[in-house]
Amino acid sequence: MGLSVGAVARRLGVAPSTLRTWGRRYGIGPSRHSAGGHRRYDTTDVARLQLMNQLILDGTPPEEAARKALAAAPEDLPAQPPPQQPEPRPAWGSGGQRLAVTESTPATRALARAAMGMDAVTMQRLIDEALRRDGVVQAWQELFAPVLIGIGERHAETGAIVEIEHLLSGTLLSALAREVATAGPPITARPVVLACAAEEQHSLPVYALAASLAAERIAVRVLGARMPYEALAAAIRHLGPAAVFVWSQTPDTGDPAPLAGLPGGRPRVRLLAGGPGWADDRLPERVHRVGTLPEAIAEVHAAYGHA
Repeated sequence: MGLSVGAVARRLGVAPSTLRTWGRRYGIGPSRHSAGGHRRYDTTDVARLQLMNQLILDGTPPEEAARKALAAAPEDLPAQPPPQQPEPRPAWGSGGQRLAVTESTPATRALARAAMGMDAVTMQRLIDEALRRDGVVQAWQELFAPVLIGIGERHAETGAIVEIEHLLSGTLLSALAREVATAGPPITARPVVLACAAEEQHSLPVYALAASLAAERIAVRVLGARMPYEALAAAIRHLGPAAVFVWSQTPDTGDPAPLAGLPGGRPRVRLLAGGPGWADDRLPERVHRVGTLPEAIAEVHAAYGHA
C-alpha cells in the first residue's frame, strides 16, 4: 500500500512537514491511498523526492528541483533499495490489544492504553487534562492526532478496532464541542463556517478547528458532517462569513467541483479545503489548501486581515 509521510521523511532525512509543503507547493507528493484513505508514497514517488532532495542539497532552488524530479524518466531516477521490514514501533494498549503510536510520549501511551481498553472514563479525564494544560492546538497535534492516526493505520491494515475509533472519536468530539460552547463571547462580527464535504462523516477535525478558533474568541458556526453543498451555500449567503472551511477525509468525498459553486462575493469569503481527500491539482483557484491545524488557523487570521 506504499509508505506513509513519516516513513518517507525518515528515509530521506527531512521533516514530514517539509514533504507536505513540497506536495502542496510543487505537486510532488504521494500518488496512492490506503484502504483507510491515508495518502501513501510508492517507490516512484520516493525516488522523485530523493532526486529533488539531492538537487536541493546541490544548490538547486526547490521549485526547479521539483520540476526536474517530476520530469525525470523512470530510468533516470535513483534506484530504490529492496523493501525492508518496518522497524516495530512501541505498542501500547490493554484488554489484549496493543496499538503502535508514532509519537510515543507518556501522554500518548496513556491515551492509547485507555482507548484500546475502551476505558471511557480515563479517556475523558486524559483529554480534559490535556485541553486544560496544553490548549486545543498542542493537545491535538501532540496527543489526539498521533493516537487517532495509530488507530487509523491499525484499521487500514486489519479492518478491525472500528469500535475503538468510534468511542475515542465520540469522546474527543464531546470534549471539543464543550470547548466551543464554553468559550468567551466572540470578538469578530463575521463568523467562520465549518463543515464536512457532502457525504463526509469524519467531523472530528472540524470540531478541533472550531475549538481552536473559539479559544481565540473567533465566532464559529459548526455545520458538522455530510453537509450538502446547496445547504452550505445557503448558510454562506445567510451568515456572510469571513471564511468557510470544508473537510474531506477520503477521495470518495473530495470532489472539488462543487467548491467552485459556493458563494464567494460581497463581503469576500475565504474558502479553505482541509483533509487528505481533496485532489490538490483539481481544486478551484480561489480555494486555499490547508494541511495542518496551525495552517488552517493562519488562513482564518488572513481572512480577517491579521498578519
